[in-house]
Amino acid sequence: MASLRSYKGISPKLGERVFVDETSILVGDIVLDDDASVWPLVAARGDVNHIRIGKRTNIQDGTVLHVTHKNSENPDGYPLIIGDDVTVGHKVMLHGCEICDRVLVGMGAIILDGVIVESEVMIGAGSLVPPGKVLESGYLYVGSPVKKARPLSDKEIAFLQRSANNYVQNKDDYLNHVINL
Repeated sequence: MASLRSYKGISPKLGERVFVDETSILVGDIVLDDDASVWPLVAARGDVNHIRIGKRTNIQDGTVLHVTHKNSENPDGYPLIIGDDVTVGHKVMLHGCEICDRVLVGMGAIILDGVIVESEVMIGAGSLVPPGKVLESGYLYVGSPVKKARPLSDKEIAFLQRSANNYVQNKDDYLNHVINL
């Protein structure tokens, strides 16, 4: 069983058919919607704000999810909102940002406070998205700091949904076949 921890009386909430690997840690105000998956060694802290993870979204191995506290300069702080059908690659850092639907975040990417990633975007591996940036729908973004590289092809846009669907199948296989020894 994954380490699900309450913080100040608020515990993570899991939708139906959710998979959370036993090596991951989820703390506080975190909600995972139906068919979401959280893979090995993910650390997610909904302690000073909330984290929401959408339907069929996968958070891959070694990813860190965190938020920014509310304060007088920023009364809402920066929660972490991840939409539906999002693929978050290995060792990604998401901090106080909003990722809309059907997005692929490449391995090792870092996305910082106040960023909004619109739907149907690909972010290249190792990219750094600086605070407050908006990534427009329909494009590939790469680099450090990230820059708009080119429009996505129809094939790439279709892949975004296919990637999410593949991880739902992987998640179902794990729920049905993994036995802890």
